[in-house]
Amino acid sequence: MTADRRRTRVDLRSDTVTKPPAGMRAAMAAAEVGDDVYGEDPTVHALETRIASLLGHDAGLFLPTGTMANQVAIQALVPPGGELLCADDAHIVSYEAGATAVHGGITTRTWHSPDGIIDPGVIAAMIRTGGGYAMPTTAIAVEQTANLPGGLIHPLDRLTALHTITRRAGVALHCDGARLWHAHITTGTPLQVYGGLFDTVCVCLSKGLGAPAGSVLAGPADVVADARRLRQRAGGAMRQTGILAAAGLYALDHHLQRLAENHHHARCLADTLTGTGTVTPTRVHTNMVLLDLTGTRWTGAAFTAAAATHGVLLVDVGPRTVRAVTHHEVTADQIRYAGDVLLRLLHRQR
Repeated sequence: MTADRRRTRVDLRSDTVTKPPAGMRAAMAAAEVGDDVYGEDPTVHALETRIASLLGHDAGLFLPTGTMANQVAIQALVPPGGELLCADDAHIVSYEAGATAVHGGITTRTWHSPDGIIDPGVIAAMIRTGGGYAMPTTAIAVEQTANLPGGLIHPLDRLTALHTITRRAGVALHCDGARLWHAHITTGTPLQVYGGLFDTVCVCLSKGLGAPAGSVLAGPADVVADARRLRQRAGGAMRQTGILAAAGLYALDHHLQRLAENHHHARCLADTLTGTGTVTPTRVHTNMVLLDLTGTRWTGAAFTAAAATHGVLLVDVGPRTVRAVTHHEVTADQIRYAGDVLLRLLHRQR
């Protein structure tokens, strides 16, 4: 290995590790701002209006994080003591520090999808109508794309079937769309079509799109107004937030279509590793590649550490599962280098 290759660093831990490029920083510096608590920040208003329109909803609300966006949406839909259904590996119940219970007083039940894709029939069978001491199911949350299963895209027909089920049952439907952009770019399904299937949708600007922070919640005007109050309660109201909103607007203009390149790089990496038995290329729907090390002698932690010594940064998401995530700062040459490193490590079997 040459000295140049030894110095190579390919950060595939997440698509949140990107830095704002010069154009984004310039847009942030030039942003027209005002006090958003008073509703006077024009750049925030422009971002909220644009994303709400893209998703086919009446109103939008800018929040600092995806977790807060999910939580205020759920609390706006589900009263304390009410029940939320979601997948057992959903971000809402796995990586949001128990906020649904702590801040919302909301109970949750979860379903398991062996292949990571929702089964509307399974979810329909879980809906409770209440009675006795049982609380009725008030809302259902779905991730699009599904994060822990590897950025998988729920097929439109299944989401449509779930939408029909929830309408008949009088149950609200929320989309944790942190990476909804990826599903849109891969499938070509219009964002308004996805948005129209849900009562509320939150999208993230720092995952794949490269903004330094921020998410937007879209939904009916009355629900978003309630979410605005809940944002204040959670300490999420900010002042001259247009500086951050400008980054989001820049990201939509310059980085959204580039997601296709990220997805291509993920598929290239998966193709490189296909013969090792650790990757299933057909399950690489977007910008994530999961390596199943079960058939090897590697643990997830050991493999991640070994790859890091060669400058390839990954995340172990299970005892024998490792994740690589592509983004717009990763080049085709870096993907080839990363594939070569991982391939040699897998052949070495430690």
